[in-house]
Amino acid sequence: MLQIMHLFFLLLGLSPFATSDDLPTLYEYYTTDGVSSGLSVDQPYFTLNGKNITIYSGAMHYFRVPSQYWQDRLRKLRATGLNTVETYIPWNLHEFKNNVFDFGDGGSDYQRLLDLDLFLTLAKQEDLFVIARPGPYICAEWEWGGLPSWLLREEAISVRTSDPVYMKYVKRYFDKLLPILAKHQFTKRGAVIAVQVENEYASAPIEKDHAYLQQLVDLMKDNGIVELLVTSDGAGYGTDGTLPGVLFQTVNFGSDAKASFSKLEEMQPNKPLMAMEFYPGWFDHWSETHHTVSNSSFVKNYEEVLAYPASINLYMFHGGTNFGFLNGANIGSGDNSNFQPTTTSYDYDAPLSEAGDYTDKYEVIRTLIKKYNPVQTKTPDPPELYERQVYPTLAIEGQLGYNDIIRQAPSTVLSTSDIPMENLPINDNSGQSYGYIVYRASGIDIPANSVLTITGHVRDTVMVLIDGVLISKPLSSLDDLNTFGFWKLDNSNITLTTSDLVNVSLDLVIENYGRANYGNFFHQFKGLTPDNRVYLNDKELQSWVIFPLEFQKSWNTKLTDWQPAGDEPTKGPGMHKAVLNIDTYAERYNDTYIDMQEWNKGIVIVNGFVLGRYAFIGPQQALYLPGAYLQHGDNEIIIFEQFESAAQVKFSKDQIYKNP
Repeated sequence: MLQIMHLFFLLLGLSPFATSDDLPTLYEYYTTDGVSSGLSVDQPYFTLNGKNITIYSGAMHYFRVPSQYWQDRLRKLRATGLNTVETYIPWNLHEFKNNVFDFGDGGSDYQRLLDLDLFLTLAKQEDLFVIARPGPYICAEWEWGGLPSWLLREEAISVRTSDPVYMKYVKRYFDKLLPILAKHQFTKRGAVIAVQVENEYASAPIEKDHAYLQQLVDLMKDNGIVELLVTSDGAGYGTDGTLPGVLFQTVNFGSDAKASFSKLEEMQPNKPLMAMEFYPGWFDHWSETHHTVSNSSFVKNYEEVLAYPASINLYMFHGGTNFGFLNGANIGSGDNSNFQPTTTSYDYDAPLSEAGDYTDKYEVIRTLIKKYNPVQTKTPDPPELYERQVYPTLAIEGQLGYNDIIRQAPSTVLSTSDIPMENLPINDNSGQSYGYIVYRASGIDIPANSVLTITGHVRDTVMVLIDGVLISKPLSSLDDLNTFGFWKLDNSNITLTTSDLVNVSLDLVIENYGRANYGNFFHQFKGLTPDNRVYLNDKELQSWVIFPLEFQKSWNTKLTDWQPAGDEPTKGPGMHKAVLNIDTYAERYNDTYIDMQEWNKGIVIVNGFVLGRYAFIGPQQALYLPGAYLQHGDNEIIIFEQFESAAQVKFSKDQIYKNP
């Protein structure tokens, strides 16, 4: 057997005893004699530029990782022996307003996460190939599966179909995006070896529109995409999500490789086998138990794929973070009753943790790739980890009460009907995408024992205030999710007062807790949606003063009239400020986690940037704060707390989980 292996390596032009320094890089191995062809599936195995290749890939989403850390994370991926990185591309960030784009220089709050050209350049520098998955729908546990919310302003639009209205916007976006991918294609001496068309289309809860898939193919080819075009679905969906003979089909699963690959071989005979999504871990929803996959299960299932043999993409290799308001949600039906919002952390129990730490699964990959990959190429040593530290506990220095926040709201809309946030005439008529929205009925009389009713299911949480005082019950236990104020109840109601109130303001503060990325994701309006009507006793309230609270950086950094923090916790929604002073200049400041265990529910803002959501219901209890988001001198940390404040801001070296 050893003699056979020795001969095999000699045929590859390699020594079986070569040291890493003697080996070619990945690109040298596949391009030394020039580039004449890309990734081929014209035989039962992959070839790249005429040479056999098994794709050993790991998923890392550039938009979930600070750009300053991209190179570090990519090098860690390559150090395992993996030869490819896979990434989705989020339409809702790159076209953050209707016909306003950001690919790293567009001025959005997420600009520093969006330089796709740089990411693809760094991938090649780190000796990696790239699988690009531009959607336009990406799922990804990402806000509305990557679709921009301003699409909802188009009445009767039918997303993920060949609807001409929808495709008009897809074409405009792809005409901006695809030239970036095209110049980084392998056959153009770049990194991209494959591009996915749509995503898990077979499981979309719509009648399958193959004309739509063909139009996406045509758009890609018209924009110069010449590399292999692929689709991915669960094997049990057959060929519903692909175009047989036009698109190469891959499968998604987390175990039982034989079952999935057997079905794939039946559907697509005499072609290579690939798992586009193989799950080494899983993600969390708020109020759930933290998900993990044991190392023993991972070893068994991962090796089953490698030994089959087949190509594989680990989803995720490095999960990262759902910064800001960008988490998605699952939803079982259109009425929001089964809404399940995803946490800020997208750690995924992956081989590389949210903060970039090596896990036991990382070493498993290194060992198994070395065992199964017959092509030896140079790999770097795993980089040293970035240091994290526990910064000093900070006292809350200033606070803004609810009325002070509303007084500084960036815009006001008067309406004689219920308007969802997406249809507000703001942001260059792109509406409101994220955050909270306040509906105020001013100057009304509320008799004793009056009942407020909101029809349908709230989208997604609501607080009720009278003259700025919280009336609805604070979130205090998981059971409260089944009561007024949350999405589970249909036609929910609350008794407002036991005494007569005259000439008061009634506020509904409604939160977009994340648009669904999977399930019946077509009904994604937030705030007071077409399903919601508001009644005070038997009278419908329709005259509103609307305050969008988007927490955009330009607003967050200009808040004024901060008042000194008191000794007692404040009740109801408010903003609370602390300052972290870093008095020593450094090229890179240490990462940390903000420990939110003493707080209830809300968001954290650091130097104007919304870091993410927190909620005591768990499982996540801390927010990852990359040192890349810190600066020399004062760092302003603002907490928007919905229910009851704490007196301090604490830090942790690691993530904290508390299972319900």
